[in-house]
Amino acid sequence: MTDPIRLSKRLIEEIGCSRREAELYIEGGWVTVDGVVVEEPQFKVSEQRVELLPDAVLTPVEPVTLLLHVPAGHYPDRAIESISPASHWPDDGSGIRPLKSHFARLTSCIPLQAGADGLHVLTQDWRIERKLKEDLNKLEQEYVVEVLGTLSPSQLQRLNHGLIFNGVALPPCKVSWQNETRLRFALKNPQPGQIVFMCNSVDLKVLGMKRIRIGGVPMSKVQPGQWRYLAAKERF
Repeated sequence: MTDPIRLSKRLIEEIGCSRREAELYIEGGWVTVDGVVVEEPQFKVSEQRVELLPDAVLTPVEPVTLLLHVPAGHYPDRAIESISPASHWPDDGSGIRPLKSHFARLTSCIPLQAGADGLHVLTQDWRIERKLKEDLNKLEQEYVVEVLGTLSPSQLQRLNHGLIFNGVALPPCKVSWQNETRLRFALKNPQPGQIVFMCNSVDLKVLGMKRIRIGGVPMSKVQPGQWRYLAAKERF
């Protein structure tokens, strides 16, 4: 039996590529060891069968952005821990191949309102992170809020404009009934606790909140606990 060597070195011996090319193939999920994809160039192999998949593409792994549906009653940070290929939304139409490296070095962006579930953004892409920070005051966020109580027309008008929160006049927003128990809030950069305060100010009790959109990016039909990729054509 030969001494174990790095998978990247073995691939170089097999196909005659450079070390950098070997690393790109492996990190891109294009190399199998005994039929199982291995994405770590430093993985040690000896007598195992090492193969390059026939549709392999020699390109660097691009940073990705994940859109997670945080389940009700879960903190976003805890929900992030459960992200894996197994929780990938099966109807994801982005065309991106899931890789292990996609679940590392993720940065949370645009926090949810306290107690809310729904759409949460995680990214490896510094350009997305910077855009979300710079455009925070311009990006409209949409929440569906389950409430207990009723509203008069004048109270609904107050929700849309006219409230003072923490001594500051809130900017106009769009509030409307989705059905008999749910309100839609479309507002820009809501402050922590703002939605609950707004509802309480008109004698509504908040039973639950779900963020369903940030800018031009909806959660789609991603189920609680599942995630999808931000597609190339999507823009916040």
